[in-house]
Amino acid sequence: MVKKTLTICIIAFAGVILAFFILDKIFPLPLIEAKMSRIVVASDDTPLWRFADEEGIWRYPVSIEDVSPLYIEALLTYEDRWFYQHLGINPLSMLRAFFQNIFEGKVVSGASTLSMQTARIIEPHKRTLSGKIRQIWRTMQLEWHLSKDEILTLYLNRAPFGGTIEGIGAASWTYLGKTPLELNHAEAALMVALPQSPSRLRPDRYPAKAQNARDKVLERIKKFGVWDDTTIKEAKEEDIYLPPRFVPQLSPIFARRSLGMSDERIIKTNIDASMQQNLEEMARNAKAVMHASTSLAMLVVDHTDMSVKAYVGSVDFNDGERFGHVDMVNAIRSPGSTLKPFIYALAINEGLIHSESLLQDVPRLSSYSPENFNTAFSGAVSASEALSRSLNLPAVQLIEAYGAKKFTAKLANSGINLKLPLHSEPTLAIILGGAGINLEGLVSGYSAFARGGQISPLRYFKDDPLISYPFVDAGAAWITRRMLSGESNPDFYRHGFLSLAYKTGTSYGLRDAWAVGISSKYIIGVWVGRPDNTPVPDQFGAHTAVPFLYQVNNYLLSRAQNSFLLNAYLDEKPPAVSVQNICWPSGQSLKAKDPNCRVIKKAWIHNALTPPTLLSSTQEAMNGGWFTYYVNDKNERVAYDCKNAVQKKLALWPVALGSWLPKSERVSERLPKKSRTCPPLDDGELTRALLIKDVKTDTVFTLPKSGDELIPKISSQGGRGKRWWFLNGELIAVNGENEFLNYKFVENGHYQLVVMDESAQGDKVEFIVENIR
Repeated sequence: MVKKTLTICIIAFAGVILAFFILDKIFPLPLIEAKMSRIVVASDDTPLWRFADEEGIWRYPVSIEDVSPLYIEALLTYEDRWFYQHLGINPLSMLRAFFQNIFEGKVVSGASTLSMQTARIIEPHKRTLSGKIRQIWRTMQLEWHLSKDEILTLYLNRAPFGGTIEGIGAASWTYLGKTPLELNHAEAALMVALPQSPSRLRPDRYPAKAQNARDKVLERIKKFGVWDDTTIKEAKEEDIYLPPRFVPQLSPIFARRSLGMSDERIIKTNIDASMQQNLEEMARNAKAVMHASTSLAMLVVDHTDMSVKAYVGSVDFNDGERFGHVDMVNAIRSPGSTLKPFIYALAINEGLIHSESLLQDVPRLSSYSPENFNTAFSGAVSASEALSRSLNLPAVQLIEAYGAKKFTAKLANSGINLKLPLHSEPTLAIILGGAGINLEGLVSGYSAFARGGQISPLRYFKDDPLISYPFVDAGAAWITRRMLSGESNPDFYRHGFLSLAYKTGTSYGLRDAWAVGISSKYIIGVWVGRPDNTPVPDQFGAHTAVPFLYQVNNYLLSRAQNSFLLNAYLDEKPPAVSVQNICWPSGQSLKAKDPNCRVIKKAWIHNALTPPTLLSSTQEAMNGGWFTYYVNDKNERVAYDCKNAVQKKLALWPVALGSWLPKSERVSERLPKKSRTCPPLDDGELTRALLIKDVKTDTVFTLPKSGDELIPKISSQGGRGKRWWFLNGELIAVNGENEFLNYKFVENGHYQLVVMDESAQGDKVEFIVENIR
């Protein structure tokens, strides 16, 4: 009999198991993964922006490790103390609830375990007998297919907290403005209470009801001695006062872009939430002083690790009139003069120049003849002055010497790709904005001047690797940065300290205004303009973008007391950099009393090189910048074969600078007079200076009273071949020797007139045209 009974029991048990497997296959567990919200978070896990699922539900995915242990303790104590011991259903709790409800005549106690509650969350049902049976069935399936931690994780992410909020992660951020890992005792108890009746207990609407429910949870925890009495008392004394509901609304443009850059549900960025909030507010406030329909983009990068700390893609995301939805950090625009530091760094690295090399700010007699921003020319300028003043002609001189194609390829090999017009090759115009780049690429490029000549891509996300591409040597980068800071004079060098170094840019037609700066810790990029590419009157980098650059830099300095000490970028001078006195016009080091040392400059030099002054190909072929002559014992210039002739050399200024030199520096003045008894061979073009006739500097012309045009009589003498005439930097005429300039002046003002000939000689006068009084 016993054996028969045992056999029946085994068969029955096997039948139950078989039936379970069959039913499990016929009615599988509806473990359809809930589509979690995609959340973009800051470096401290503060949500920047959320993208809800198709039903508008916000779920912030968390694991057990992401939640405060206090919350887990409170949840298990209140909902299911035996969660890790039972098989999903607690028979003792069911019997207790059954008799309590019969005795009271109403439902006063529930018996649902945490597993059963999770089953009801994944498959809701009505409170009926059939519904309870189905809930028990699904609970058994949960326990069969999932571990206890997996079931708990499912509850943590799917529990209802009112409205469109599901899960402890979303609830903690929404109601308390903090991560679930930061919950204290009172907050943990509150979060446990809310799912009991999410709509009725919403703490932002019904704080008194929510507090009563929280205290009920605390009493249960006290009853079982999980927390001590003092902790319970202090938790109850904490009133429920909630700030406005937290809705993440920072960096909307970057958040939207991040969706396409990462597949993660929680996209962990390097953004500093506080900095981002301050810069967005700064941008919105700027609208009051900006032109209509103008936008603003700002980017802040910590150059010690290239992490992006703030990304302001537009002046105001919600301002349609200013195209606030357009990401101007990522938009390809003309960079204006912001590429100039790269050619200076490359020229120093290649040994073409040093910090005080003599460059030429003069008109160009070629197919590409740009002007300076102020339409005037300065003549002889040092490399540091030319970069500091953002002069166009010296930059063109450098890229012509280095090579436009080589320049573009060097940037591309370092990760900076310039966008050229379709089917076109790199030209000299690139250095003045004749190519496209975005603010992101520009800021990345400027990392070369903060990271020892290495260019690094921006690191938007925490798991982005730090990559570096060699661009120039550390010494060339260091010298260029000092030139950008306006502190290129070695006499004022302070070890370990460097102020903000920056460069501005303005694109053709006043469409884009730029400023990129390097501080002790950050690279700051600013762009201002209209996203629809419409010109904006009076908009240029120094006037429009630089104020925002300084505003951001001042904010960064104010974030911590003694910012320079806390965030100091040690401006260590690389071993390859040294100081050398050099002489103009040769650009090289000469003895102080050498007659060819006409101007002494103290320069930063790289690899102990003092390269000679860059010359035009014509002058380089003719004399290499030096003129050899012979003198007798009376210091008279003689032929090389004369008796007692001694060889001398004269350092020549670049021919094109002739009109900007004082009379004492012209070749005809510096050479000794010729000997009558043994004169030298003709040195023609060296002493036949080109001069403007008929008008002198500071001459004042008066416009005729009748309103007729003024046509002054102006011509030139000396020089060789054709003459090119420039008025305020613009070519106005080309004529031959002994021909008059026929130009009609119709407006009063200050004018600069320059003439140049085929040998690149030139002369310059400045005069005034005014109305008759």
